[in-house]
Amino acid sequence: METREAARRATEPRLRPPRHRVQRRAIAHWTVRTLFATAAAAAPTGIAAVALALFEVVPWLVLALAAATATVAAIGLAVTAVMPAWRYRVHRWEVTDEAVYTASGWLWQEWRIAPLSRIQTVDTDRGPLQRAFGLATLTVTTASAAGPLKVDGLDAELAADLAARLSEATQAIPGDAT
Repeated sequence: METREAARRATEPRLRPPRHRVQRRAIAHWTVRTLFATAAAAAPTGIAAVALALFEVVPWLVLALAAATATVAAIGLAVTAVMPAWRYRVHRWEVTDEAVYTASGWLWQEWRIAPLSRIQTVDTDRGPLQRAFGLATLTVTTASAAGPLKVDGLDAELAADLAARLSEATQAIPGDAT
């Protein structure tokens, strides 16, 4: 019995660092996306400060809104300066004949593995900004409570090829992936 258990463990995929990086273009994508988010977060208080200043209403409120706008913008720019390059250093992926491996995050980093026998669905997502950079996100859904594995920043053609490859591989495995 022990030899069967040892043989099973030897053939199971093990958690390890994935081999491949995402596309370098992902840095620019993440940078632009973070700049858009920063602008969206800073705009309401900035617009309110300008409007109140134009109508010379409550000068202390104009200063408070301007300070809030500057604070949000400074935090957003600091995140923009650090996050994209850091995420690029962390994000990895790999697809083998046995499993899908991912490493992601920047503050909270996560390594995940999904055996092919556990995969339920495989999807690719391409928002307008991703399309502009020729990128896509590959989403591999399993029955795991941790949620799907996502590889953000893949070349769009590569993501489509991987989705097709994983779909074929999971269909060839008997069972219902639960």
